[in-house]
Amino acid sequence: MSVNFGSKRVVTGAHYGLRDWMAQRATALLMALFTVVLLAQVLLTAGPITYAVWAGIFATQWMKTLTLVVILAMLYHVWVGMRDIWMDYVKPVGVRLALHLFTMVWLIACAGWAIQALWRL
Repeated sequence: MSVNFGSKRVVTGAHYGLRDWMAQRATALLMALFTVVLLAQVLLTAGPITYAVWAGIFATQWMKTLTLVVILAMLYHVWVGMRDIWMDYVKPVGVRLALHLFTMVWLIACAGWAIQALWRL
């Protein structure tokens, strides 16, 4: 007969992986829905697709806002994916930290560029 000393410890993980997995699926779904909306607008446009047509698609406030949300979702999606790659495959801590830092700086720069390009229209 076995005897338990103290309280039983519940063995569970921190569930960080589940949260990241769900976040990537949610951001991927948002990007897919945005693609459908954008394709619908392009396909319903009569005539050739010119710069003026593209600017017109993104000129409305709701499309700018939706595009901004999708840009932020895509940046988070990329961050989670790249962070997981660096954590799984790069073992030296200094190199991994440098790659994390480079990834963050690169994504922030891309966000700034995309947002200023979007709101310039």
